[in-house]
Amino acid sequence: MGEMAVMSELQIERNMPKVRGWKRVGTTIRKRVVKKDFIKAMAYVQSVAFVSEHADHHPDIDIRWNTVTLVLTTHSEGGLTEKDFSLAARINSLTS
Repeated sequence: MGEMAVMSELQIERNMPKVRGWKRVGTTIRKRVVKKDFIKAMAYVQSVAFVSEHADHHPDIDIRWNTVTLVLTTHSEGGLTEKDFSLAARINSLTS
């Protein structure tokens, strides 16, 4: 797996508007999704897992009944990279 450069502050600022619903928190981007109930939340997590596995990049996922919190960062690089924004955009395109 090739190395991926950590984005500069300017690159991060330019990419944030492209990932609606995500918020920057330090060296991560985070999104909170609320579903109707636990089953819908789990179905959403399953769809996130599928696209994440396909991208070979995985968010940290916290599930609290109907609320899912996703956190992206590139741990191996110690910060945000294009992989994080690419996966965030793909997650945003999910419907469930």
